[in-house]
Amino acid sequence: MEYRLTDFLPTTKKEMELRGWDEVDVILFSADAYVDHPSFGAAVIGRSLEAAGFRVAIVPQPDWHGDYRDFKKLGRPRLFFGIAPGCMDSMVNKYTANRRLRSEDAYSPDGRHDMRPEYPTIVYSKILRELFPDVPIVLGGIEASLRRLTHYDYWQDRLRPCILCDAPADIIIYGMGEKPIVQLAHRVAEGTPFSTIRDIPQTVWLDKGVTPQADDIVLHSHEECLRDKRCQAENFRHIEEQSNMMHAKRLIQPLGKEELNVVVNPPYPPMTTEELDASFDLPYTRLPHPKYKGKRIPAYDMIKFSVNIHRGCFGGCAFCTISAHQGKFISCRSKESILKEVKQIIQMPDFKGYLSDLGGPSANMYGMHGRNRNICEKCKRPSCIHPQICPNLDTNHSKLLEIYRAVDALPGIKKSFIGSGVRYDLLLYKSKDEAANRAAQEYTRELITRHVSGRLKVAPEHTSDRVLMLMRKPSFQQFYDFKRIFDRINREEHLNQQIIPYFISSHPGCTEADMAQLADLTRKLGYRLEQVQDFTPTPMTVSTEMFYTGYHPYTMEPVATAHTQQEKLAQRQYFFWYKDGQRGAHPSVNGHSSQPAHPPKNAHTPQPDHGNHRTKPRPQEPQKEKRGRNRRNR
Repeated sequence: MEYRLTDFLPTTKKEMELRGWDEVDVILFSADAYVDHPSFGAAVIGRSLEAAGFRVAIVPQPDWHGDYRDFKKLGRPRLFFGIAPGCMDSMVNKYTANRRLRSEDAYSPDGRHDMRPEYPTIVYSKILRELFPDVPIVLGGIEASLRRLTHYDYWQDRLRPCILCDAPADIIIYGMGEKPIVQLAHRVAEGTPFSTIRDIPQTVWLDKGVTPQADDIVLHSHEECLRDKRCQAENFRHIEEQSNMMHAKRLIQPLGKEELNVVVNPPYPPMTTEELDASFDLPYTRLPHPKYKGKRIPAYDMIKFSVNIHRGCFGGCAFCTISAHQGKFISCRSKESILKEVKQIIQMPDFKGYLSDLGGPSANMYGMHGRNRNICEKCKRPSCIHPQICPNLDTNHSKLLEIYRAVDALPGIKKSFIGSGVRYDLLLYKSKDEAANRAAQEYTRELITRHVSGRLKVAPEHTSDRVLMLMRKPSFQQFYDFKRIFDRINREEHLNQQIIPYFISSHPGCTEADMAQLADLTRKLGYRLEQVQDFTPTPMTVSTEMFYTGYHPYTMEPVATAHTQQEKLAQRQYFFWYKDGQRGAHPSVNGHSSQPAHPPKNAHTPQPDHGNHRTKPRPQEPQKEKRGRNRRNR
């Protein structure tokens, strides 16, 4: 299908004129390239506002140097400016765990590094406040969302207050922002003074005179957290629990400075299927803006033939920010909406019949929910599957199998691959519901025989049960169990496929002895590891709080952690036991292609010793920042 320039949100005055506009209601400044696709947050927010009747323009990756002409070129909006700092946290996007510049910026044309500043939320809002002091500024996206309260900044190695203290904006919309941004725009358009809008769910603001109500949770002040790391750890438990509750409470954190308070309104309830369909069914072109013709946008290349089928994740992994941004309750698209998007992909001129991913934050959580909703409404658990799978959780994979089969039956689809991470603990779980158990077995076989492109990626994360408990991940024994099933089905079906496991080094609680054990066990399994990473502390995860404070937020027990670059490198090099000059007889990241062997017949899980988690990245799933794909983070 051919698209005209006016099929995209306008990015210049000329494009506004083509629509006959002399002004717009909202101008969005995005630190990512403009890709008109439902996996790119700025596009989703822009299209949501457009569908609600507002005129929206977008300025992608404005030049923040010199005379600020990119910030002035569209003039002032009628309602407000919006800042969308990117699908990934800007600092995770830019730097490795070793604080080195990444090889490319996946969300910039040709992977260029000079298209976005560090902390674009702060940089853009300061410029806009200087140029247009009277125009309201709304912050959104991963960067502001996960910095809505006192947080540890790994790149500056210090505790920082709510980002509104550094970015001179008026309000934050946290999490997935379609509903609050539209409600906010309507209120402002009706003439409500911006400074009086304090009741919209999922918003954050600074207030001098707020009076706590009976149900409010008052956190330790920012100054108390600076003085005592235990206060920061205690705060985080409340923050995480309220992020994952169906009926959350308002959070208030005193700043001390000028008697200000950070006020965090509870989030909206999870989106209904109808609401989620409406967001995905907006008139996206699914293409980069024509201005990028001839340029490669790595993130787009990764997801252009993929489809996101649900939102949310109830895994609660300690190192992951998905639940902090999307929540733990699963919102599913309808089969009709999913098939509609797949049919759009089939019509793309360079589509060869292969979907790269039919998944979500976790590939096999589609359609899963609590059997008794009343139990879920009272639940504070950040994970529905750790330390054990909740008996109230319906783990039936039947609805997901229906989606796979409906997609594969479409003319033009040769094969649909599952590129998102699969939770094998859900496949191995023995429910009291025999129908759910049969569906899990059926799903496992269909996944392995029809939806693997030769290599199935799973995430055991570590081999030490003690470290895995801190990560909120299942025992490594389950990896052995799943691999045996995987290898058996491959033999039965005469397939030659591999399991590619992910692992993390230097997670809080992990020691060099744990890494040596990991290297030994994976070597015996025949792996030369390639899908690995050094733990990167990112705002608003349990793992980051353990890294900074030295305490587990839920038990307040001390957790020893590798902090220095030397300590982290010492752990990381155990991934590379097969490389010359690396430590130990079988140390082992970032390795080369592996040829895993079958597990030893008597493979066993190491017994926990009694000695002293990932966030985004790459597209979809802009933060598990680093694992998830199909993450529509705004």
